[in-house]
Amino acid sequence: MPLASPVKVVLGSIAFAIFWVLVVFSAVPFLPVGRTAGSLLGGMLMVIFQVITAGQAYAVIELQILGLLFGTMVVSVYLERADMFKYLGKLLSWKSRGPKDLICRVCLISAISSAFFTNDTTCVVLTEFVLKIARQHNLPPHPFLLALASSANIGSAATPIGNPQNLVIAVKSKISFGNFLKGILPAMIMGVIVNALLLLCMYWKLLSIENDEEDIAVELLAEEEVNSHRFSPATMSHFTSFNSPEWNSRWEVMAVQSSPGMSVPMGQVENLRNRSIPSANEIQGVPSGTLESARNSNAPKEAANDVSSQVKEETMPSKRVASLTTRWKKILWKSGVYLVTIGMLIALLLGLNMSWTVITAALALMVLDFRDARTSLEKVSYSLLLFFCGMFSTVQGFNETGIPDTLWVFIEPYSKIDRVSGIAMLAIVILLMSNLASNVPTVLLLGTRVALSAAAVSAANEKKAWLILAWVSTVAGNLSLLGSAANIIVCEQARQAPELGYTLSFWSHLKFGVPSTLIVTAIGLTLIR
Repeated sequence: MPLASPVKVVLGSIAFAIFWVLVVFSAVPFLPVGRTAGSLLGGMLMVIFQVITAGQAYAVIELQILGLLFGTMVVSVYLERADMFKYLGKLLSWKSRGPKDLICRVCLISAISSAFFTNDTTCVVLTEFVLKIARQHNLPPHPFLLALASSANIGSAATPIGNPQNLVIAVKSKISFGNFLKGILPAMIMGVIVNALLLLCMYWKLLSIENDEEDIAVELLAEEEVNSHRFSPATMSHFTSFNSPEWNSRWEVMAVQSSPGMSVPMGQVENLRNRSIPSANEIQGVPSGTLESARNSNAPKEAANDVSSQVKEETMPSKRVASLTTRWKKILWKSGVYLVTIGMLIALLLGLNMSWTVITAALALMVLDFRDARTSLEKVSYSLLLFFCGMFSTVQGFNETGIPDTLWVFIEPYSKIDRVSGIAMLAIVILLMSNLASNVPTVLLLGTRVALSAAAVSAANEKKAWLILAWVSTVAGNLSLLGSAANIIVCEQARQAPELGYTLSFWSHLKFGVPSTLIVTAIGLTLIR
């Protein structure tokens, strides 16, 4: 497409520049409206400046991508409710063999989780687990945070549902889920391994520091104190005043824990204590005869108490049965969530329509939950869906100016997919644009052009071009802290974590991100088929 009229080029460039500034920099002092509003503003300006019509702005919105993104988020919400990510967090420290083993586990688990549940979701739910593990082992958090973010980005490249740019590529290229996975999986596996080795090499000394035994003992003691609030017969071996705080607290614990299926209000505990336990002075000051007559006169009361206790014993099994039933219902519900998710993945591998498959799985989980789905739907990031709508219109407007086509004319002769130098040049262009304009706009701007250029060589090269675009644009997010949303999520989650707060600096990320991105990208390009 040739360049449009000068007025259209200038106005379209202004609209795209405003969009770019607001998207790349989340808090702009002169217009702090955020990324979502910035995306919608860019699309609106394209229409106001008459770069595109309102009809074109609506027509370019990809409903398949929005549906796929929505369904993926809903499934992730139900998996989180079913404790999937809690179990993944436990795997991080299960039978750990030291810091180096831990960092390899973080890399592996975050990569696999991101491939099927998106990198953003993985980073949201696992950041605090990683901070806790680092603290428990008296280790600096930043190597583990870097392992989480970088491996999440690498792992998400393997599937169409791993990240938003892959969703766009899968829909536009019409590559099936199975072919997408088969084409990038070898690169992803090797990328995760190389990334873990780079982390071990760069932070070997930090990860080799032995924990102080006293610190470990204190931590173990603290954990024991947390878990030791249970009644033990050994603590009853000596006499304690009935009205002492220690005895009162024991009564409360005994009342609460005497039956796992019962919930005893504290008012009843207090009444039970007042009615059942006389003071020590009363016991010592009453003559034996008085005690005997009192015992005889209270015989009917004792009989009534026996009847009352018998009724309670009869009702306790029913409450225990109810508790057991509730527990089994929860187990069955969790099993159903996992089965629906596995069925969704199988359907995707069989080549069924990705958008409808994921939406169907989301609806099946809502029905299986058998309650108002509003609570779960409120956790969906609708701002992200709106962001995509605005971005589709903005990028289409920028395309209409003719600037991307003009620039591609200069780059294309050096970016042929059928030679090594061409692949290297294409990777450099994608890498730079992904860090300058973000990865999803890069995919929208370059995707069709790269595919058409590769299709001119052969049909097989067209598929390879799409996969290269997916791989490089995703791994490019590891270059800097601002390279991907997953990095920012890890940084913000770590900074805001209660009692575990840690700030991951831009330079500490860049120091690892640059060599990791370049090496992992280069190795992965040789393995993409």
